[in-house]
Amino acid sequence: MFKLTQIIEITKGEPYNFNSDLEIKGISIDSRTIKEGEAFVAIKGRCFDGHDFIEEAINKKARLIIVSKKPKKNYPIPIILVRDTIEALGDIARFHRRRFSIPVIAITGSNGKTTAKEMLFFILSKKFKVLKNQGTQNNQIGLPLTLLKLDKSYQMAVVELGTNHFGEIDYLSKIASANIGIILNIGPSHLEFFKNLRGVYREKYSLINNLSFPNIGILNSDDQFLNYALKTTKGKFLISFGLKRRCDFRAEEVKIIKDLLTFEINKQKFFLRTLGIFNVYNALASVAVARLFGMSYNEIVNRLKKFKFPHSRLQIKIINGILFIDDTYNANPSSLKEALKALKMIKRDGRKIIVLADMLELGKTETDFHLQAGLQISKICDIMISVGKRAGISAEVFKKKIKRTDTVFMCDSSLEAKDILFNKIKPKRDDVVLLKGSRLMQLEKILE
Repeated sequence: MFKLTQIIEITKGEPYNFNSDLEIKGISIDSRTIKEGEAFVAIKGRCFDGHDFIEEAINKKARLIIVSKKPKKNYPIPIILVRDTIEALGDIARFHRRRFSIPVIAITGSNGKTTAKEMLFFILSKKFKVLKNQGTQNNQIGLPLTLLKLDKSYQMAVVELGTNHFGEIDYLSKIASANIGIILNIGPSHLEFFKNLRGVYREKYSLINNLSFPNIGILNSDDQFLNYALKTTKGKFLISFGLKRRCDFRAEEVKIIKDLLTFEINKQKFFLRTLGIFNVYNALASVAVARLFGMSYNEIVNRLKKFKFPHSRLQIKIINGILFIDDTYNANPSSLKEALKALKMIKRDGRKIIVLADMLELGKTETDFHLQAGLQISKICDIMISVGKRAGISAEVFKKKIKRTDTVFMCDSSLEAKDILFNKIKPKRDDVVLLKGSRLMQLEKILE
């Protein structure tokens, strides 16, 4: 619940039809689902403009409209004119988050954010009522909408923070006012905007710089940038996790037995239903937080054993005896490397087939990374299908290394790749097919 006077002060907006006694029951950006008594924030997106739906929101009994364009006519309810409606949404969410003295745990990193968030949420939910972002609502709209759901029933919140431009993590972390910050890794993602790994590190580490009391940072000691931060950061309480170096939470005896990943922490055995060894890092970060909140190792082991990994992230799907590894959610050089490790570990008598689509937002480094991808794939796979011009670079390298033209196919679309996979290559029982590519390439259509 907000008072109109509060929202005017929070957003520094210019009011029209002012009513000092007005109370607002909630905040919405969707005129289709807005509830009576809520404020409608007219956000302009790539494909829509919320200002076009003001009258629909009013018809559904919205109590306030927040706009960034001066109203062309008089409306029967109060209007607040702001400089930027997305910033106004963030300002309101920041104010609302500070109403609650509950711990907020924020997670970022180049890979694994959503999996780590879901994993940590699943563990903590055994003992606490926890708020989380739905899906990947981790941006300047999704995070504020998540925090605006906070009420007195929640005991803590677990949120992921995403970025592809400088300053976004700084902005989001100030809204979240997190008490505990997790950075999983620093990898070559969104290099089109961050230029290099140092730029990625600087962006991600702003989460730690903006932590609130008690300022607990949880960092991957195996990552060279984060290991440096563990040695040099002052004024924060830092906890380390990893597999290789000495650290606070270290995994040992890491093994894959059939489709089960096992590892030990302090002689306590853990189980994950995944092929991706990198998921041990997600588990370690989650274990560290759960231990901070008093959960026993036995409780955490039992929760992780039951955890189901998010959709299209190294998901095993067996169709007509063919094993598919569905990793179509997204791709960058680091996540491709890990997916190939998982593929290599699978012991089957059949062929190893990869459908690789373009890895996007790599900037000037995209050619180099796709050349490297082709080399990596040639060491593991028998057959390659590429989707897109960039993945075609990988396919050319694969062709030169394999020295057989009948084992590589280059396509323009996922539907063309689907046709080649099922009508030309015709996967057989005991074959393994890895699907990997950036989200915009829509590789999931192959399995539809």
